Amino acid sequence: MRTLRIGAGAGFSGDRIEPAVALAEQGRLDYLVFECLAERTIAQAQQRRLRDPRQGYDPLLEARMRAVLPACRAQGVRIVSNMGAANPLAAAEKTVEVARALGLQGLRVAAVLGDDVLEALRGGDYRLEERDAPLASLGERVISANAYLGAGPIVAALEQGADVVLTGRAADPALFLAPQIHAFGWTFDDWTRLGRGTAVGHLLECAGQVTGGYFADPGFKEVPDLARLGFPLAEVNEEGEAVITKLPGSGGLVSEATCKEQLLYEIHDPARYLQPDVAADFSEVELEQLGPDRVRLSGARGHPRSGLLKVSVGYVDSYQGEGQISYAGPGALERGRLAVEIVAERLRLTGVATSETRGELIGVDAILGARLSANGSAAPREVRVRFVGRTASLAEAERIGQEVESLYLNGPAGGGGVTKAAREVVGIVSVLVPEGLVHPSLHLLES
Repeated sequence: MRTLRIGAGAGFSGDRIEPAVALAEQGRLDYLVFECLAERTIAQAQQRRLRDPRQGYDPLLEARMRAVLPACRAQGVRIVSNMGAANPLAAAEKTVEVARALGLQGLRVAAVLGDDVLEALRGGDYRLEERDAPLASLGERVISANAYLGAGPIVAALEQGADVVLTGRAADPALFLAPQIHAFGWTFDDWTRLGRGTAVGHLLECAGQVTGGYFADPGFKEVPDLARLGFPLAEVNEEGEAVITKLPGSGGLVSEATCKEQLLYEIHDPARYLQPDVAADFSEVELEQLGPDRVRLSGARGHPRSGLLKVSVGYVDSYQGEGQISYAGPGALERGRLAVEIVAERLRLTGVATSETRGELIGVDAILGARLSANGSAAPREVRVRFVGRTASLAEAERIGQEVESLYLNGPAGGGGVTKAAREVVGIVSVLVPEGLVHPSLHLLES
């Protein structure tokens, strides 16, 4: 039975590059997949494209391609990635440019278009999934709308001989499912195999999470050599059953426990994990440790897809202003709390219009809050004050950081290390649309 080897080259936009290079050079892969998009990431990419039509793809695209293309080309490894983000065509053009600079002739690069459905949604009667309101309630604040595409257009690109396939918003597991469909000739109504292939993709999509990166907890869950964490690869057979592993000698850990945590990650219903291609069923999945860093995955199933696609809608929600300052030595905790009180009062006195504010001491009550953080221990000898507020304008947001900075000479003694920032806040909401509303297309380039 044929075995397909698929490696995970990234689990988010800013991920490390060296583990992907190691996989490309040593993994004996058929495919290297870079999963680099999140809901917020695609909206931010749309903002970059609006500012410059040549931008909007992943900021690390060029660096990643320079790093892995030589090895992938030499060893026949094909690349699939959503690094196209808001501008897959520009990403494909940049990849061709990199290939030519590296002397790699004849590299075929496909851009998958069609996930941008902003214009198709305008005027439609779509409801926001997160709130009881229509999409139209966001008015002119909407900046992006990207549908989660399935494996179909990626399979089509591979069938046309693409060595590199770059998509915009696609379902994360679909990036890994498409190579399996293409290699094994699965049909798009083979729900069992599609469900199994989706389970493989789900385990690989976050890269270092399944090799112990998000699993590690010293004293409870030990993971060796995290500084040299290796990214995972899957050995998949024609039935969609797989072994999850990593490169020998790389850091990290592949165990039943790491795989179980990833299997349940971001899953609403294990029996009905809704994807563009299939409603995957993980309720009877079995994981078996075959040896060090080798876990067999079996038992996934699938059911007919819903016919609906999720659309991630980005909109300008508000503006956020922030300032931070540190205090150390005797009375640091008291001085920090006084600093928070001063800034809050100053914002009231000067009329800064905020819809929400938060003053906290990092390391004391910034995550759990004052009640849950109280443990009766000795007062800390150093604190970091953070004051943040939400406003309707950038100018108002900037005033928050300015008030924190003024504590240098106008607040408690001994403040230092001030930082301040103000930025636009992009909110994300979702709508569901019929899959027939979305029309993917391909654009093929060659170096």
